[in-house]
Amino acid sequence: MTRRDVSLVVGIAGGSASGKTAVARRVVSALGEEDTTIVPHDAYYRDLSHLPLEERRRVNVDHPDSLETDLMVEDLHQLIGGDPVALPVYDYSTHVRLDDRRIVEPAPVLIIEGILVLALEGLRRLMDLKVYVHVPEAERLARRLARDVERRGRTPESVRTDHEWRVQPMHREFVGPSRDHADVVIEEGGHNAGAIDRLVAEIRRTLT
Repeated sequence: MTRRDVSLVVGIAGGSASGKTAVARRVVSALGEEDTTIVPHDAYYRDLSHLPLEERRRVNVDHPDSLETDLMVEDLHQLIGGDPVALPVYDYSTHVRLDDRRIVEPAPVLIIEGILVLALEGLRRLMDLKVYVHVPEAERLARRLARDVERRGRTPESVRTDHEWRVQPMHREFVGPSRDHADVVIEEGGHNAGAIDRLVAEIRRTLT
């Protein structure tokens, strides 16, 4: 494929630590970086610089209100129209939006990725293909424990508390039910090579 305006918008959702990003990256690897653009929903977390740091840490970042989705929709319309956009850059350690911006260009395949992207109608309306990555709760928690303790310096107790207070309640209320909107469900996340290959084949068929 040669570079051109957006032809297909793919939404990829699923629970925290389900492997959404891994699935998106494997799609990019298969189709080529020049022909795909990923816009992560979590780039649009609201700037919390007006709050003390301890209050920022207590904000429920898995709730839809924590994200500036209207701005994301505007940026997606701009990309779909063939124009580049400057994505916000968010500092997850301080919970503030930085002055930096990341320029992304339109490409034939535009991937919208995040836990809530299928839960929000404004984003769903833009999608041609909706994908849900499903992994059981116990496995998602195990993955978060391994990831957050090793990479983010958190204690197992803090990860479990966060899971019980924030992650799983929001999953039950918003994320899990959004599976009903999916055209494709991928079990096991990024480990399911066969399902990802079929997804890539479906994308290619749609583009031809």
